[in-house]
Amino acid sequence: MQTGFFYLSFMEIAELYKIYLKHPLIVTDTRKLLPDSLFFALKGEKFNGNKFAKQAMENNVAYAIIDEAEYKTDDRTILVDNTLECLQQLAAYHRSQLSVPVIGITGSNGKTTTKELIYEVLSHKFKTYATKGNMNNHIGVPLSILEIKPEHEIAIIEMGANHPGEIQNLCSISQPDYGIITNVGKAHLEGFGSFENVIKAKTELYRDVEQRNGMVFINNNNNTLKLNAQNLKQFTYGTNSSADIYVTFLQANPYVKLYWENKKIIIQSQLIGKYNFENILSAIAIGEYFNVDSELIKKAIEEYYPKNARSEFIHKESNTIILDAYNANPTSMMAALENFNLMQSVHKVVMLGDMLELGKYEESEHEKILEFLVANDYKKVFLVGSIFSSVNMFSRFLTFKNSIALREYLKKNPVTGALILVKGSRGTQMEHVLEAL
Repeated sequence: MQTGFFYLSFMEIAELYKIYLKHPLIVTDTRKLLPDSLFFALKGEKFNGNKFAKQAMENNVAYAIIDEAEYKTDDRTILVDNTLECLQQLAAYHRSQLSVPVIGITGSNGKTTTKELIYEVLSHKFKTYATKGNMNNHIGVPLSILEIKPEHEIAIIEMGANHPGEIQNLCSISQPDYGIITNVGKAHLEGFGSFENVIKAKTELYRDVEQRNGMVFINNNNNTLKLNAQNLKQFTYGTNSSADIYVTFLQANPYVKLYWENKKIIIQSQLIGKYNFENILSAIAIGEYFNVDSELIKKAIEEYYPKNARSEFIHKESNTIILDAYNANPTSMMAALENFNLMQSVHKVVMLGDMLELGKYEESEHEKILEFLVANDYKKVFLVGSIFSSVNMFSRFLTFKNSIALREYLKKNPVTGALILVKGSRGTQMEHVLEAL
């Protein structure tokens, strides 16, 4: 390949792929530069990666891919029309060169936990790649795909969306052979417009897998998903004997315990909440489909412990806390509260942050949460955020501008000897209250 500055239209993606094969490390953040890597100068509302191309070159990256000619540095700069599209095209091309089977996963709730459970199960038999953290958007998916190596035997790619068409676009990059939708709920209603559009958007994964003549894993208890997967090859899991994987829920007080009917095996997880039962089921199903030994599936699930504020069960000297503050929407919030209702404690406290990105539904959905709390006679409730504050009926519960304000209140007015549920959307950062509990 000649040196100089190139637009992608004049440079076959295959040529860029040859460079990637020699330098298979991708960076997009100059704070995390690695020698001999490829720096993609991405742009956002508040940043322009092109401005950092020179810094990247000075830190010995192999090449910098930019889309603004004024930031060219030397002959190791590759100029393209759009760096993000170039990154996505490179990832799609890489995926097309791999023989590694890919499992695509999406859903309104539980997709990251499910992905991690599936990873733990499959890793007991295969060299497995899985999306790191929640890198599940238009940038994270291509970066994840480009981390898959030929030596990997299977890959799990998580895909998120808050607008119609996004799952389809991510599928065009990841090209999944298998698909699983954890569930569909009232998430990102502001972007989707309605719950019906959520269903259409999530099932874009089904449509893509169908076109590839692939197969989907279906929750046999979920009529919405079954209806949208009628013509697809499928492997089912559920709580009735008609499913390929038949499991009985035993309890969740606090940890989920289940009985795998097909294998006559009891599995005691470290995941709290009945809402995690179906996440575990999907991991069992995928493990069984890929012929992972049933005892290894049991071992993987029982050893998995959640982190990053996802259904963490925290024991402190003063209180016991369920920290489920990574994110929230009306479906997951209600599920958490219904599960909390079932837990045994003489002193229960609820601390909830606003559910964001609900658009025109925000007031009505927050009101439903408050109605549930009133109907179930909760006395000790702390609410965080402007939406909860605006709909707080009769000022029955204490409200706070943000989680920092609640934390400072709790330092002066401590809660002790309680079982506490802490949940809210990521933007409310409800984990800040932990310091005062």
